[in-house]
Amino acid sequence: MPAQSGREKAYAFLKETVLTDPDMQGSFLTEQEIADRIGISRTPIREALLLLAAEDLVQLVPKRGAHIAPLSGREITELMELRGIVERYAAEHAIETGTVPVGKLTELLERQRELMGPEQAKEFIAIDHLFHATMIAAVGNELLNRHYEGLRSRQIRAGVVALYNQTGRQEEVLGEHRAIMEAVAAGDTEAARTAISAHLESTLKVLLAG
Repeated sequence: MPAQSGREKAYAFLKETVLTDPDMQGSFLTEQEIADRIGISRTPIREALLLLAAEDLVQLVPKRGAHIAPLSGREITELMELRGIVERYAAEHAIETGTVPVGKLTELLERQRELMGPEQAKEFIAIDHLFHATMIAAVGNELLNRHYEGLRSRQIRAGVVALYNQTGRQEEVLGEHRAIMEAVAAGDTEAARTAISAHLESTLKVLLAG
């Protein structure tokens, strides 16, 4: 595998580490600050910030730096709406074609169960995304996979914030995931649709109440 370029390294660091940190929401980042943290020059960092700005994940403000705006109520609502459309379709397709990845979903649920506690919230939500992405991947549509992966940063940001907003949310997420897995494993399309909708609605409620 070729080594990451400076721009790729900065982009990955910002997207995976900085943007998903609840403490960074609403703050400003300077190129120099990022350069000092990851040990590369400012030019590739500027390029990475331009990419993130094009994805509307940061806002570049002259003389202030990159603003990490908290997700708005509208963005959160639209994210959950889009996730619902994609995830319900994927569950239906997996049931109809007999491609439900029960073993992988079970394994991911067990991994999530081992990541309880606020100090492991980010890893818990990373596995949360993987749980849903595994179901999407079962469709076998590469364009759909890439589309869903494009939601990952916002999804993880929203998920981590939800865990911080409500005590006991991790246990609720596990229960909601188990309901989804049991429905698709049983081949019950209606129950799967209902379980996915309930999971997204409860997450949305926590985020909007935050």
